[in-house]
Amino acid sequence: MASQASATPARRPRARRLKPAQVEELFRRLKWLDPKPTTELEFSTPYELLVAVTLSAQATDVGVNKATRKLFPVANTPEAIAALGVDGLKPYISTIGLYNTKAANVVAMAEQLIEHHGSEVPRERAALEALPGVGRKTANVVLNTAFGEPTMAVDTHIFRVSNRTGLAPGKTVRAVEDGLMKAVPAHYLHDAHHWLILHGRYVCKARKPECPRCPIHDLCLYKDKTPGDPEA
Repeated sequence: MASQASATPARRPRARRLKPAQVEELFRRLKWLDPKPTTELEFSTPYELLVAVTLSAQATDVGVNKATRKLFPVANTPEAIAALGVDGLKPYISTIGLYNTKAANVVAMAEQLIEHHGSEVPRERAALEALPGVGRKTANVVLNTAFGEPTMAVDTHIFRVSNRTGLAPGKTVRAVEDGLMKAVPAHYLHDAHHWLILHGRYVCKARKPECPRCPIHDLCLYKDKTPGDPEA
């Protein structure tokens, strides 16, 4: 007869998490290095931002900016995009991955904004997520960057940084988002999205994180840090 101990499945060890004081210090440092962070996507209106973020899925901000620098002087309103149509839009964004699908979504989005929202970008999450090509992450970016809402748009960079550092470990994007909303101090929450993306993009890289020059090296719980003496 199996013993009770052997019959009970072993519990997985809980993911290590930073303590509140460490989280506070982490964001204090990131803010000191970059007091006013923002997206690297180029835009001048909420609608331009919405289009740019929609185009940025599985694409780089640099690539999207190259396309929108040509597109926005020609068409940067829902009416102008709808008038271009899918075939008219494609040449402007053909250098971006999945441009056929994105062209269809952006034109359909423009038509819905005209028909249901008076050509204005809605400020409500449900209305944003109801637009073609807009998911939770895109809605979070627009709510945060265009309208100043304290949202957390978890992309691959934020997901990686949150798990590596122990800031908000989670197995899914939504779990990490929810964890960050609880862990990040309120006075840092508005800008935290941008700090974490930039940190993941330029320091905490996927293949080889640049741990020796990381400003939060001593706080991070990542056990496979790249070797080297941290810079002052």
